[in-house]
Amino acid sequence: MSSASTALRKRAAYGTATADGGKPSRRPTRRYRESLVGYAFLTPTLILLGVFVLLPLVGAVVISLQKTNGFGAGTFTGLENYARLVRDPVFWRSTLNTALFTAIVTPVSMLLGLGVAVLLNSVLPARGLFRSILIVPMAISGVATALIGTLVFDQNNGVLDKMLRSLGLPAIQWQSGSTAAFVSVVLVTLWWRVGFNMLIYLAGLQGINPYLYEAARLDGANGWQQFRYLTVPMVGPSSFFLLIMNVIYSFQVFDIVFVMTGGGPQNATSVLVTYAYDNGFVTRDQGYAAAIGVVLLLATMTFTAVRWRSSRNRDPVE
Repeated sequence: MSSASTALRKRAAYGTATADGGKPSRRPTRRYRESLVGYAFLTPTLILLGVFVLLPLVGAVVISLQKTNGFGAGTFTGLENYARLVRDPVFWRSTLNTALFTAIVTPVSMLLGLGVAVLLNSVLPARGLFRSILIVPMAISGVATALIGTLVFDQNNGVLDKMLRSLGLPAIQWQSGSTAAFVSVVLVTLWWRVGFNMLIYLAGLQGINPYLYEAARLDGANGWQQFRYLTVPMVGPSSFFLLIMNVIYSFQVFDIVFVMTGGGPQNATSVLVTYAYDNGFVTRDQGYAAAIGVVLLLATMTFTAVRWRSSRNRDPVE
């Protein structure tokens, strides 16, 4: 086949030549028209993302390079706010708390969510009732969840301490004890997040062909082997999604910590977002608060990019 005929076929495929090989046609091809329609549908979303996401991000980066209290023009200081972060012990304490919170909440909530999803996907009686109970926390805000947690873990009149006293056990100082305060935040967060993880895992489990389990049983696989070598790999895409979502949430946790402990006692439960809030809206050092936010954004984007490139189970399993 000659090169001329090959070029003519390529031009015809893209709608740049007429059927008889004459002058190029100016009519758009079907693929081009479909692309225009797609971009037309995307345009409103892209505009909203640009106005409410990209512009604030750019503004936060600009503010992080200034010394400002939020009123009037700020003073450009370059990277001074970022240099302060390196020397700030409270920032490092908040970073450590955020990392520890993420390392505990993310795997535990995912494991509990998967375990509950497996139970609710079986022949467990009253499955609908249990699903509703676990999904209820998703229907209320983080602030409302934290208020419920305060009622339970209040060290003076909390439900849990009253139960401990009625059993003759010593009460726990949930607000004044560093470790106890951190544990209370973790427990309330788990109660709030397990339902979401369970729902995603349950959707993944219901998409698995039941004949696979039947084949595994015929091959002599017991319950644990079916779970380990069949269920876990098949819900790999759900695990990939939940890992990223739970880590991002844990990096950005604010409402539960702010309502329950306010970051105390003695910064024992202070996380990066609550520390940024204190600097931005309490001490009015908004340039420094913006620098904390930028560092948090970079950490989140770095984790997501690394996880995306290293994951082998993000695609649906056939």
